[in-house]
Amino acid sequence: MDVSAFFAPPEILGSKRALCIQPHADDNEIGMGGTIAALAARGCEIHYLTVTNGDLGAQAGPCDPKQLADTRRAEAEAAGRALGASVFHWFDEPDGSLEHIPALAEKIAELIRTVQPDVIFCPDPWALYEAHQDHIVTGKAAAQAFLSVSLAQYPRGTKTAPWQPGAIGFYFTQKPNTVVDVTDTFETKFAAMALHRSQLNEQLLGLYRIYFSMQGQKLAEGRGFALGEGLKVLSPLHVHCFVEAPGI
Repeated sequence: MDVSAFFAPPEILGSKRALCIQPHADDNEIGMGGTIAALAARGCEIHYLTVTNGDLGAQAGPCDPKQLADTRRAEAEAAGRALGASVFHWFDEPDGSLEHIPALAEKIAELIRTVQPDVIFCPDPWALYEAHQDHIVTGKAAAQAFLSVSLAQYPRGTKTAPWQPGAIGFYFTQKPNTVVDVTDTFETKFAAMALHRSQLNEQLLGLYRIYFSMQGQKLAEGRGFALGEGLKVLSPLHVHCFVEAPGI
């Protein structure tokens, strides 16, 4: 057997159903909006899970937290639909409060077993200098759920059947092993990002456009397309006791 088979990242673009997990409304669009639109264009059914309610996300001046949470929920759904998402799930955890990885992993696992996605996505919790605890906890909880969701009795007391997605894709990663062609969906990504009006003003959108254009060109070098979006894609084998995973 060719040992290189152990190191190949799973193929994700043929997925029929995807669960895109974001700590906050706007993370999916910023982190992998071009990929989501590319998957949807291929007929993939896109589910969104937003873990927190976003009530700390006021950009300037005092704001009613409940009103802001409602605004961000509406923005998240509008932006997701602009990319092709059709089903939305909400955990409504208080913004900035995430700390218990096992408890969140169990909730995510129940949703995975219900939705039965071929692939799940989340932020890379092992990104260097990631300082936001909500991102770290969400990413590690999603990885824990991905690893354990095929166990018959996980989470404890579950009434759902085991399910194993074939891949987990980490966005906001410094070590991508998969580059998705987003040449045709780059503008769709930015149209969706612009719908987060409470979070992203014109100046910030302009900065993101320059950054993602330069990053996308670099990722696409030598691949036969103009713009790429990078993900760290791992199989269930890769996320437990597999010391080569950081390098593949």
